[in-house]
Amino acid sequence: MLWLYNFGIFLYNLVVKSIAPYNSKAKLFIQGRKHLFSILEEKITKGQKHVWFHFASLGEFEQGRPVLEKIKILYPHKKIIITFFSPSGYEVRKNYALAEGIFYLPLDTASNARKFIEIVNPEIAIFTKYEFWHHYFKVLKEKNIPLFLISGIFRSNQMFFKWYGGFYRNMLSCITWFFVQNEESVNLLQQIGLQNVELSGDTRFDRVYENAEAVKSLPLIEEFISRAPVFLAGSTWPADENLLTQLTLKHPGWKFILAPHEIGADHIRQIEKQFPSAVRYSTLQSSSADKQVLIIDNIGLLSSLYQYGTVAYIGGGFGAGIHNTLEAAAFGLPVIFGPRYEKFQEAKDLVLRKAAISIHNEQELENAFEHFSSQPAFGQMAKDYVKERKGATEGILKKISKYLN
Repeated sequence: MLWLYNFGIFLYNLVVKSIAPYNSKAKLFIQGRKHLFSILEEKITKGQKHVWFHFASLGEFEQGRPVLEKIKILYPHKKIIITFFSPSGYEVRKNYALAEGIFYLPLDTASNARKFIEIVNPEIAIFTKYEFWHHYFKVLKEKNIPLFLISGIFRSNQMFFKWYGGFYRNMLSCITWFFVQNEESVNLLQQIGLQNVELSGDTRFDRVYENAEAVKSLPLIEEFISRAPVFLAGSTWPADENLLTQLTLKHPGWKFILAPHEIGADHIRQIEKQFPSAVRYSTLQSSSADKQVLIIDNIGLLSSLYQYGTVAYIGGGFGAGIHNTLEAAAFGLPVIFGPRYEKFQEAKDLVLRKAAISIHNEQELENAFEHFSSQPAFGQMAKDYVKERKGATEGILKKISKYLN
């Protein structure tokens, strides 16, 4: 199985290189890893111990951020190294102030893993939610470097739990401690003989709660809204945006803020065709208050925008899966999303609490909008849900602190 895994890594690299000239993300993926070891050796003090955090992308960074920042508060002398797999994480957070260095993770080959860990010299390693890399995990275990998975979540259909999944189960045996989000994950891991598991919850609750408590005002947004109720659509894709067109026409008394997941020039122009009277955030002025639709054409603003929302729509549910519902819920917004949400425990919980509705078409979107816009109590249910579940970070730190000198 190892040869197949190694071939898969080789093939993945080959495919990304082949599409890089035509795909901006693939281009960043390849360029960001050029001369990476030379950059690491130049920027990292030889022999210095580090706390190594790895994140797949931006969402996982925000999920693990409360643990990272708490470690920095408790152990201010510790040096933190951050790696990302995806450009969408690295490009947004490459200047994050609390890390000594932020890098792309070299692809998981035996030589890359050994060389990277030798340079970074981690005291401990912390991975968030998922990403299981055979060679990195193997080297960490060989060197007796504690490895933690925080906010992990497992499902029975994953390779770890199949009869033929021995290679993948071996990766899990390298993890010192699992901090997982739900009972199902605890049970699945224990069924394959892993007892080093703790039901800690999801650190995202801590992050979104802190964000809602300390959010800063956005004067230009306030002028645009001008006291109107706000429908805020976050992390949308074309399938989501197609549904929203008629909603804006039917409800002229509302303001609509669209924050697309992809903000490339072509996508923004396509949204402008769908909403011809919309204004971009980059051109927003005090005189834009007469506009009904605002298109957010930058990254990093969405989590602050929810403070102005009345009802939220979360994109992605007509594709691979919905994006972050908790940021909206933390501000007391009921949420609407597409049909693909079963992999997300918080979305299922919000639906059960009647603080969220999953929709399949334009009519169901209209019905959900009418339902939530007329009954604000459902937003409070969403906010209470977030408040009840915060606290995962504290429990994780109690355990991890035992491994920090």
